[in-house]
Amino acid sequence: MPTPLSSSPSQAGQTRTVDRALDLLALVCDGGAPSLSECARRSQLPASTALRLLRTLEVRGFVRRNEHGSFIPGTRVLQVGALALGRQSLVRLSEPGLQRIVEATGESAYLSMRGPGDTAVYVAVAEGTRAVRHTSWVGRSVPMEGLAVGVVFAGRTPACGYVAQRDPREPDVTAVVAPVTWAGGIAGAVSLLGPTYRISDATMEEFGRIVSAEARRVSEQLGDPTAGTATGTPPTAPASSPAPHGGAR
Repeated sequence: MPTPLSSSPSQAGQTRTVDRALDLLALVCDGGAPSLSECARRSQLPASTALRLLRTLEVRGFVRRNEHGSFIPGTRVLQVGALALGRQSLVRLSEPGLQRIVEATGESAYLSMRGPGDTAVYVAVAEGTRAVRHTSWVGRSVPMEGLAVGVVFAGRTPACGYVAQRDPREPDVTAVVAPVTWAGGIAGAVSLLGPTYRISDATMEEFGRIVSAEARRVSEQLGDPTAGTATGTPPTAPASSPAPHGGAR
């Protein structure tokens, strides 16, 4: 007969350690960049125990320290979270549109969401069909400063409905980005990324209309009452014009 499962003292101690580590991780992910002393106080752990567990999480990439020494979510949390988000409604609603962008342009299309701090996290992709294409960045986070996606998440998308620009730091990449909106603000961003040599000024404008139309479609499904009003709005500036503080991606 099978031996009944039982918890030894060592197993109970391991479970308690995992519980404490997960509590600390949840505390850090709640935001506010807590310090070590705040983590210890809020978790009701000795500071030495909290530090030991946080260091383990830091080594594994689940937390990291900012410039002030406080704790913020690490890259691994973003990757795990991005995979989990794949089952959520925003990703499900966006996937058909991402695929239509690929069918219309041949270039890779992404959905990104705001990450911790000033970052964006790519949570879904439809890879392009061309031999030379932008490959999957799902789970990857990028600083938004200086990027087109940052302009979009900052709410500075121009009247044409999208931000398109060649990245001055990576001139071989061009991005076209449009916001997905809902009643609470900006829920995400739809992006097209492709090699600059293949995207002329005229092509960039055409891609901008395609990307913004798909982003509006998702916004309408999310219940944004203003999303449909932008349909058919002509661009007020050439798509190749540099976006304010914008860059590719």
